[in-house]
Amino acid sequence: MWRLAEGCVLEILMAGGWAMLPILLCSAIALAIILERFWTLRRRAVMPPGLGDQVRTWARSRKLDPEHLQALRDNSPLGELLAGALAVRNRSRDIVKERIEDTGRHVVHRLERFLNTLGTIALISPLLGLLGTVIGLIRMFLAVMVNGVGDPLKMAGGIGEALVCTATGLVVAIPAYALHRYFRSRVAGYVVEMEQQATLLLDELTAPVEPAVASAPAPARVAR
Repeated sequence: MWRLAEGCVLEILMAGGWAMLPILLCSAIALAIILERFWTLRRRAVMPPGLGDQVRTWARSRKLDPEHLQALRDNSPLGELLAGALAVRNRSRDIVKERIEDTGRHVVHRLERFLNTLGTIALISPLLGLLGTVIGLIRMFLAVMVNGVGDPLKMAGGIGEALVCTATGLVVAIPAYALHRYFRSRVAGYVVEMEQQATLLLDELTAPVEPAVASAPAPARVAR
């Protein structure tokens, strides 16, 4: 049963002609990108739980060394963003905010890695299917011109090639487009949460240090 189904699928793909090759290549690339993005954009990998509170505790203690910052930078995208702020923690608020924005642009760029490629595949796959459709129809009309309408097998072959290419292009494009939109929205959600964590750290770094209030001495007792 399995071999029969495999043979049917292979025959259908071969019926699509050479136009099926770029569509299958796009499907392989899209599958690799989807699996890689699902793994990379895990919440635990992007925003480890409790990391923001831990970093604010470090900032409150004012005891940070380059080893801490490097470990934080290598921890996660959120850690890299917070480490960028801690690296200039002794500067003014505007400079710290500018460093957060600069680091955030690099972090977002990495979070959106390969998504443009996935969107391009979602766009061109139906066009490749349409190209295969047009080629199949051209072959069908050429067969009619050479052999007339008396050979239905050649006409059926051209129509089959057209339908297979169209269907395959849509099968690749629809999930690629849906997952492209899903990953975009997921990255947008991460960006909002990382901005919140960066703002909390910025407030912690630029908060004025209140001087300790000395307790008033107890009044001396007057001896009677």
